[in-house]
Amino acid sequence: MKEPDQKFTDKKLLVRGIKRMAISIPILVLTTYILTFAFLNKETIPLYIFLPLGIISMGTTIFLIYSGLKLILKAVFN
Repeated sequence: MKEPDQKFTDKKLLVRGIKRMAISIPILVLTTYILTFAFLNKETIPLYIFLPLGIISMGTTIFLIYSGLKLILKAVFN
């Protein structure tokens, strides 16, 4: 009797995905703090410094979460 081909989880890819997700969680918390700080200081100079920094880091966080989930799903189901 022939055994069916079994596919296993790619552990290296899974670790890379988990690392990206682990990096994205602190960045997500920091980004919300930066954006809140920027919007609380609307009349001062830090708005022009922290608002673009917060927007860029939010985009980076969304990208890291998306790519981390994509890597995890690829490792498990591919």
